[in-house]
Amino acid sequence: MHIDPKQFEHIQKEAATELAHIVTREDLERLRLKYFGRKEGVLTGALRSLKDLSEEEKKTVGHAVHTVKLYLEEALAKKERALIEAELHDQQRKEKIDVTAPGKKIPAGHLHPLTQLIDKACDIFIAMGFAVVEGPEVETERHNFDALNVPKDHPARDMQDTFWLDPAVAGPGMLLRTQTSSVQIRYMETHEPPFRIIAPGRVFRSEATDATHEAQFYQIEGLMVGKDVSLANAKAVLEVFFQRLLANKKISIRFRPSYFPFTEPSVEMDVTCFKCFGKKCAVCKRTGWLEVAGAGMVHPKVLENVGIDAREWQGFAFGAAPDRIAMTRYGIDDIRLMYGGDMRFLKQF
Repeated sequence: MHIDPKQFEHIQKEAATELAHIVTREDLERLRLKYFGRKEGVLTGALRSLKDLSEEEKKTVGHAVHTVKLYLEEALAKKERALIEAELHDQQRKEKIDVTAPGKKIPAGHLHPLTQLIDKACDIFIAMGFAVVEGPEVETERHNFDALNVPKDHPARDMQDTFWLDPAVAGPGMLLRTQTSSVQIRYMETHEPPFRIIAPGRVFRSEATDATHEAQFYQIEGLMVGKDVSLANAKAVLEVFFQRLLANKKISIRFRPSYFPFTEPSVEMDVTCFKCFGKKCAVCKRTGWLEVAGAGMVHPKVLENVGIDAREWQGFAFGAAPDRIAMTRYGIDDIRLMYGGDMRFLKQF
């Protein structure tokens, strides 16, 4: 086998010509493989063939191959550096920032008014020693009705038009919860008294929407169970809560007799009108009071349903609607505005 050393001079010139026309790193890589590829590289093949040459030819041909190899390695590296610098320069040119130009103001969002109200309510109750607990929005019939002293034939169920779920999909007796009282049941099943908790969350009722009703809305329900708990404790706790929530020491609370199947006795709660402070205005319908919640002493049957001895323990429960409180506090005349996503409305808060 004979190899002419002069052919490598031609290879070097050809490579130099090709290198001069390279404009991308992809093209440069293809050129590198042409000469240094493991299987079909021109110089790689020449180096392999040296073993078949005589000792004299190995010296002359080997020197020629090595000279071209060193040239190409250096030329390829130099070309790669030049291409990288060109790419960086082009990128910097495209991304050039004028530091003297005024910046673009990014509008900052804020929490929904209902979220703000619920967060503030939770902070107030936490300061009074209450724990915040949550539960599932898809609830069982037992936790939502039966354990709360509302059996299937109880007329109180008619007051809560319910979203029942398909038994074939969700299982028997599953529904979207109509009240967060179900969270109280779940908590009492797994904890020993005494305790103080509040349960904020979203509830669902199948009713027509209008200015004061929605198919979904929020509730904040509270529960305090101990050995000497009375309605006097409930009045004190709720009076402090509404005074702090509405940021006014003039706020007073009054109880009116009412009925709930899970409390006995039961009361409705009114607070002094935040607008007129009892002077009677259109907001409070000329009464000086605003209805904000319901409350009462936990029915002994409810305590028995969760395994708590009603002869030893007693407590009060209450439920407030943040939607209604927000409406009275901010003078909102339509509950649907809080769920419509209209930025003109939300930006006011």
